[in-house]
Amino acid sequence: MKKAACCLIFDADRKEVLLIKRRDIPVWVIPGGGIDDGESPEEAARREAYEESGYSVSITRQVAEYSPVNFLTQTTYLFEGEITGGAPKTGSETKEVNFFPVDQLPREMPPSHRYWIQDALKNDSEIIYGPVKGASFWDTLKALITHPMIIIRFFALKITRRAS
Repeated sequence: MKKAACCLIFDADRKEVLLIKRRDIPVWVIPGGGIDDGESPEEAARREAYEESGYSVSITRQVAEYSPVNFLTQTTYLFEGEITGGAPKTGSETKEVNFFPVDQLPREMPPSHRYWIQDALKNDSEIIYGPVKGASFWDTLKALITHPMIIIRFFALKITRRAS
């Protein structure tokens, strides 16, 4: 099973967080994605942050390691990083790049990413280990009711990727 890494980037006051809006499924997410063969989770988090946001980052800490709860989820490493260079850019995967107040996150955002931001804001010195929250059957059903087209596109993308 493939694993993923994400990189949370806060402003200096930790009052805003960087999110990217995906092109394939129009939702706001924390920059991140699959870990390539031979790549460490930390390297993947830095690479994904750059590819999806345009910002070079240095990793400041690992926040969590989440375990999958169903076929929609995967082992995910969550890191926090700080910007060391670059500028916001869009590309083949990213439609928009923006900072949002942590208490005013966009509506079109996966529930798991909201939990991940909350986990990072706790600023624990220990790495959090646990299951991916916000991806249960009930969470998915609620999302289907509130955002049907987004969820249909998500499932179509998952099925297409599994077939290839």
